[in-house]
Amino acid sequence: MGATVRRVVVAFIAVTAVTGVVGAQTSPSASPGFNVAFIDRSVNACTDFYQFACGNWISTHPLPSDKARYGRMAELADRNEVIVHDILERAAAKTTGRTASEQKIGDYYASCMDQAAIERKGAAPAMPLLREVDAITDRASLLRVAARFNHDGFPAFIQVGPAPDARNSSMFIATIGQGSLGLPDRDLYLKDDERSLGLRKEYLAHVQKMFELPGSTPAAAAATAQAVIDAETAVARASYDRVTIRDPRKRDNPMTLAELAQLAPLVDFPAFFREAGAPAVTRVNVINPQYLRDINAALSTLPLDTWKAYTKWRALSTLAPLLSSPFENERFRFVGKVLNGQQDMRPRWKRCAAAVAGSPGDDQLGEIVGEVFVRDYFGADAKTRMAELIAALERSLDRNIRALEWMGPETKQRALEKLTAINHKIGAPDTWRDFSAVRISRDDYVANAHSVTTDDAQRQMKWIGQPIDKGLWLMTPQTVNAYYAPPLNEIAFPAGILQPPFFDVTKDEAVNFGGAGAVIGHELSHGFDDQGRKFDATGNLTDWWTPADDKAFRDRAACVSKQYSAYPVIGDTKLNGDLTLGENVADNAGVHIAYYALMEVLAQKGPQPLIDGFTPDQRFFLSWAQAWCENATDENIRRRAQEDFHSNGKWRANGVLQNSDEFRKAFGCQAGTPMAPANACRVW
Repeated sequence: MGATVRRVVVAFIAVTAVTGVVGAQTSPSASPGFNVAFIDRSVNACTDFYQFACGNWISTHPLPSDKARYGRMAELADRNEVIVHDILERAAAKTTGRTASEQKIGDYYASCMDQAAIERKGAAPAMPLLREVDAITDRASLLRVAARFNHDGFPAFIQVGPAPDARNSSMFIATIGQGSLGLPDRDLYLKDDERSLGLRKEYLAHVQKMFELPGSTPAAAAATAQAVIDAETAVARASYDRVTIRDPRKRDNPMTLAELAQLAPLVDFPAFFREAGAPAVTRVNVINPQYLRDINAALSTLPLDTWKAYTKWRALSTLAPLLSSPFENERFRFVGKVLNGQQDMRPRWKRCAAAVAGSPGDDQLGEIVGEVFVRDYFGADAKTRMAELIAALERSLDRNIRALEWMGPETKQRALEKLTAINHKIGAPDTWRDFSAVRISRDDYVANAHSVTTDDAQRQMKWIGQPIDKGLWLMTPQTVNAYYAPPLNEIAFPAGILQPPFFDVTKDEAVNFGGAGAVIGHELSHGFDDQGRKFDATGNLTDWWTPADDKAFRDRAACVSKQYSAYPVIGDTKLNGDLTLGENVADNAGVHIAYYALMEVLAQKGPQPLIDGFTPDQRFFLSWAQAWCENATDENIRRRAQEDFHSNGKWRANGVLQNSDEFRKAFGCQAGTPMAPANACRVW
């Protein structure tokens, strides 16, 4: 519900987009794409290229009060959201003669927009589920409710779903993940620094207030809130940290049901799978075996009431965005203001549009909306141009691999085989998802959300033990994002991102190669970053590297990690180079191969004139940097430094270009200047 549908398969995806709060401005930007007016010419390009390229955008696009972060991708998401809003308004207004799809998205949107009805119901829609948790009397009934949560798409302390089998990537395997937490990072439960202590105190007060809203006394709510913290601390302590969970080899722990029973003998897993809606399984993958050992122990050491409090909180916090304004407001106070520094809640129509059409990690009825979005706003010419760009980038990466001095011929051959095998998805699915089982009414928002999430959870449960559908998309067409999926060895570019500032049919090749070309290069390069390189051409987790080449890669990757770990983001907070390593390697490689793909195209055209006073080389690098212009709250900056697998906008731009000889030449940066440091890092 809301953004809580578990997508275990998505844990294996490396995505391009910078995560964060995105939404619509009051009016879309008048200059949505590349624009030399955004340049701050008072700054030397060789001192701080990000400020040079983005300075005037930053000063003329102050952070909207309903956002914690706002950048060029959010600008694009704004424009797409206006289109989605129009689609939903038309579907909601038309009450006769609608198609089944129009009825679903229109009535779902209308039920969300009917705030008067939602206010009248207050906490009532949540009460049956809360009473079900209250009725838990023993460990067996606790596990039955946890399995039911899995069945319906709610988070729980044991999470089951499908993921590609790392040993046989053509099949889905039942996968057991880690439990859900209320704070955004497990370390916030375990560290005693000022930020962690402060957020735990705020979180405790938030949980207490939320339990008071349905009618608990302050004393009872306080006790329940403390029990929630106790249980979540146990879950956090058992969980992998964000750097560890990036390693696909650590996530690959296949076992039989008998071996699974030895990990957690207190859990009847066959019954758990059955009640969660999964088919009978004989083999599972456990992302973190120690997690199950520790949770098994905690099921005995923590009181049953503590686990009941945890489970009840999973239900209440999941339902809160769907309930009356006291619940929505309290949730926003903590999630929006405390965690992210956001000043105002997004207008209701924007929240409802996201609820129906989906948001990152939660598609809802997004493919229904996406079908209209693609039909009306995405032309075949854009798909053709994108296919041409991909072909150019693949040729460039092919040449780059062949020319690597640090990689031997055997590993090069395997790398080239993998590159040739990469599957491409552009725009939207060829076959649209079937939503016929979803029941939507115009007068029950919570029931609608429950119908959608249960349908999606059960749809995914049926994948377990089945061949992977190669036509499956892991993002909706209107999404401003892109991805590379290592187990599928595929890249996907939804229609939503194939617009300015990334792709603009009215601009020259240099701008499009610096935007869309670099994004394509980024996703292709994920197949060869510190995670993707561990999967072979078929998507299986296989070591296809010679020992010497493996060491050469790790040495170069360590240079990138050290480089980015030195970058300050705010105060004494710096990036985590190990956490962001995969994205940084992909950024650096993507820009490098996009540049040489551009050079191939321009070589066929002959000398090019200056445009806006800049050479094609310069416009290429400006286009790359301007894709990452952004403003953000201090809270959001600190949070992303700890949690985000991507660097922030400044260092996505500058970090790459500090490693680029081509950039130095294009802007005449002398060695030793900030944008031309002595020790550059290069992997691909």
